Amino acid sequence: MLFDNPLPTFFKNPNMTTSTETITLGGGCFWCTEAVFERVIGVSAVESGYSNGHVKNPSYEQVCGGDTGHNEVIRVSFDPSNITLREVLEIFFVIHDPTTLNRQGNDTGTQYRSGIYFRSADQEAVAREVVAQVNAHHHGRVVTEVLAEANYSRAEDYHQHYFANHPNQGYCAMVAAPKVEKFKKTFASRYRAG
Repeated sequence: MLFDNPLPTFFKNPNMTTSTETITLGGGCFWCTEAVFERVIGVSAVESGYSNGHVKNPSYEQVCGGDTGHNEVIRVSFDPSNITLREVLEIFFVIHDPTTLNRQGNDTGTQYRSGIYFRSADQEAVAREVVAQVNAHHHGRVVTEVLAEANYSRAEDYHQHYFANHPNQGYCAMVAAPKVEKFKKTFASRYRAG
């Protein structure tokens, strides 16, 4: 190694920030939303999970049963100096239908509801502003809930990076892949090849 310290002081930029922001989004099956956000430039991590229900650490089977109140969600961590929360939410609203209550395509149930789960008052303000704009565009039909993130738990390991690991699986090929393509067409400058 050239230096004992991996980043010598004279290489450090005092104006450089390494902050990460995280927002939790529910937009139908988390395999689909995860597939898109793993390809967004500026996003550093995506984790599939369950949020805003009343059961602590539910299983996938419990959530699918519809009795836990949880939503299938993704936690999106991003660098706000590279992509803003507004941009993250714009992508979110293009890749799912915010006008269908408890449904995305053929997936039905409260676990597939449209939701933005914030971690700060600043995130809430941006989310509410974007939802209002999307709602105006959809003539008042948006059903996206905006709530503080509550009772989050990480989904089972086999759900993580599902599309990346199973691109030819039937659901992935028929449902997730078209969402990735829609994102790629609509936000080409934000697309990171995967």
